[in-house]
Amino acid sequence: MSERSRVLRLPCLLFVLFALYGPMNSFAAPQESSPGPLLTRPDYFPIAVWLQDPENASDYRKIGINLYVGLWKGPTSEQLARLKAAGMPAFSNMNDVGLTDANKDVIVGWMMKDEPDNAQRQVGQSGLAPPIPPMEMVRRYRNIRQRDPSRPILLNLGQGVAWDEWYGRGPRTNHPEDYEEYVTAADIVSFDIYPVTHRDPAIRGRLDLVAKGTDRLVTWTKGAKPIWTVIGASRGSNPDALPTGEEVRNMVWLSIIHGARGILYFVHQFEPTFVEAALLQHPDLRQAVARTNARITSLARVLNSATLKDVVTVTPAPFDGGNRLGSAISMMVKSDSCAVYIFAGSKSRLPGAAHFKLAQSMENQMIDVLDEDRTIQLDAGGFKDSFGPYDTHIYRIARNKGACN
Repeated sequence: MSERSRVLRLPCLLFVLFALYGPMNSFAAPQESSPGPLLTRPDYFPIAVWLQDPENASDYRKIGINLYVGLWKGPTSEQLARLKAAGMPAFSNMNDVGLTDANKDVIVGWMMKDEPDNAQRQVGQSGLAPPIPPMEMVRRYRNIRQRDPSRPILLNLGQGVAWDEWYGRGPRTNHPEDYEEYVTAADIVSFDIYPVTHRDPAIRGRLDLVAKGTDRLVTWTKGAKPIWTVIGASRGSNPDALPTGEEVRNMVWLSIIHGARGILYFVHQFEPTFVEAALLQHPDLRQAVARTNARITSLARVLNSATLKDVVTVTPAPFDGGNRLGSAISMMVKSDSCAVYIFAGSKSRLPGAAHFKLAQSMENQMIDVLDEDRTIQLDAGGFKDSFGPYDTHIYRIARNKGACN
């Protein structure tokens, strides 16, 4: 995703909320931390757009975007003033303007060079150079940290995070071990892969790759750094494909289920014509993304709380005309004082069903499936549900009804 005309020419849930009752409830609500800097606030979950003009910041805020990542040839004083007026914080490259401008406080983080793990263009020369070595990125990271130790530094990596055979890495194709070093060159690490619009048939339609890449970054960082996932919400370089709202929603929730602590939308269109803010020009997709963002924001405190372990198990279930899904289902369970939340989604491109078993009985026997206008009845402490390809759901069982709205 590096430069406006280059970044993305490279090929380039189930959310189950359940609440338990009773004095012996083991699903205690997590303790909330005190409000602090933006990125550490318990009620803030980063929902960003990549490399967009600040003049559109107000329109993006209307659909739930709360962060800009990247400023074209910036930051400039004009860009920072516009972002400040729109109330839109940003990550940007570091320069003297960003360090000294009157509106420098709108910058909440710095960016490393984009996709250093890919083969690099050479100014004034034909052909591509090898990727930038990880240790060079570590050196650059330390230089930025030395100039400003107060803001976190973001490094975005390419699709090699999720796809070892990605030929855009040149001589480092099939060298996933590089990434264990790359992730040391940042405080926050993200990656991009766009399976809906991908031109390679091996990748096209593989929504599970956003989950795989997120998993790998969590592993490579040993779970010690926030991982953000870049989600394609435009045609990119493929004029024949546009992600649907449901595909975007599923990729977002699969990412979060697998450990993403921020979502970054890529919304450029390169073909048949260049459109920087393409998402804003597709009303149906725009509205669907707004709904997904609203759900994330409404659950920000829950998403930022501790994940609960060993409280739900999933096994294959019979499904007419489909598959028994078990290991293909991923889950994440959380809670607050009013409900317990289980996030789960399918990593299979085939439809199927799975059975969920709760480790503890509960008084409330009804599960709300958020954003789907349906409920599920618990039966002997469990429930069955079906999944379409890469499907995600959100289940919720309320508790403390007297004290919670």
